[in-house]
Amino acid sequence: MLKNRSHHHPAEKLEQTSNEAGFSLMETAIALVLMTIVGLGAASLFYYSVRNTSSTGDRILAMSVAQQKLEQLRNVSFSDSTLAATTGTTSTVTRSGRQYSVETIITDSNVVSGAATLKTITVRATPVADTSGGWATNVSSYFGSVKLMAQRSALTVGPNRN
Repeated sequence: MLKNRSHHHPAEKLEQTSNEAGFSLMETAIALVLMTIVGLGAASLFYYSVRNTSSTGDRILAMSVAQQKLEQLRNVSFSDSTLAATTGTTSTVTRSGRQYSVETIITDSNVVSGAATLKTITVRATPVADTSGGWATNVSSYFGSVKLMAQRSALTVGPNRN
């Protein structure tokens, strides 16, 4: 038995295709806007990570500069003039193409018979901000500088010792 196949009229076929599912232009535009917002968020995170990585490199070099200065002061004689008490001397050091301001403060304490038997050495190394106004505009803050402290004592015996 042959089935009676009805032939569709072209107007009926047009009606049938208009009911098919798909994305409208408005839905596509909204999806594009949402993807752009997410992409900008990811780009800002990338910028933030690059900026902090550069600051970390500066902090590591500042630590190296401060340690080198502190070691220089630890290797001189206790009575050397470079260990005279100061309220602060500042110098500029260049490492890896970057300038650092190095402040050194030496304080005498535990004075016996007019001579100090203990000296506190404080060294602070701070990256000098870029003049170009780049990422390093705020490196002199707490997070950009390094402060090291050490104490040195005299080799002399105190007055209460036999």
